[in-house]
Amino acid sequence: MKSGYVAIVGRPNVGKSTLLNHLLGQKISITSRRPQTTRHRIHGIKTTSEGQAIFVDTPGIHANEKRAMNRYLNRAAGTAFSDVDVILWVIDKPEFHAEDELVLRRIRQANLPVILAINKIDRMEDKEILLPFLQAAEDEFSFAAMIPLSALRGLNLEELETTLFQYLPEGDLIFPEDQVTDRSMRFMASEIIREKLLRSLGQEVPHALTVEIEEYKVEDGLTRIRALILVERSGQKAIVIGKGGEVLKKVGERSRLDLEKLIEGKVFLQLWVKVKEGWSDDERALRSLGYTD
Repeated sequence: MKSGYVAIVGRPNVGKSTLLNHLLGQKISITSRRPQTTRHRIHGIKTTSEGQAIFVDTPGIHANEKRAMNRYLNRAAGTAFSDVDVILWVIDKPEFHAEDELVLRRIRQANLPVILAINKIDRMEDKEILLPFLQAAEDEFSFAAMIPLSALRGLNLEELETTLFQYLPEGDLIFPEDQVTDRSMRFMASEIIREKLLRSLGQEVPHALTVEIEEYKVEDGLTRIRALILVERSGQKAIVIGKGGEVLKKVGERSRLDLEKLIEGKVFLQLWVKVKEGWSDDERALRSLGYTD
């Protein structure tokens, strides 16, 4: 049996969470087109006849560390480079960006086998640029493998999985074989609500909001969840609620449906919006809201 940890790293918005969800065959990490969608390190556990791969989904690595939130995201991403067996570096097109240099610097220090995944190849108009890029990438770093793929379309995911298992050490299962994540249902509930907010709001608000679960209780087959949505300004609160409460109602309905699918039972969901000025640039506030390394 093979058993070990795989760190999924890369800059923001290259499809790391989408790749994890498709490798597992179910949704563990939330996704959206917004940067900073993934804010926490999440373990996704895949058990097969070969053994167990524990994927560590991480926030994107940011060049900007001006705010406490950005510093936290980089710390959360950086800790994934330790105590893993393989690094899966995800990029979203056959070219390296300036922010990729930050990832490469950490990879060089890790001294681990690295698999380069070139994601979103289904969107490539000119496939002929792929081979020259792979040749140039070999000069940049000695990769264990380089695999073009599409997480969304499921292209080459079997090849990726087979390659990853080759580099995992021999060992017994680390988690029970039916477990798919190490995160609690409270955490999953907060992330699902935040995903629906990210997908429902414009450019202004998403970075300035977070979700805190104040109550999570199961009684007589009904799961009661009370969630607090924190924003930084009163204007943002008005946007989240929407005219006549329309936005908040839509977020609540979509969140409830996803939660019922996840829990496989009925959910009663209450959402509240509150202003907490400067929470995303306050280290103490971040820790109290669960943003810990």
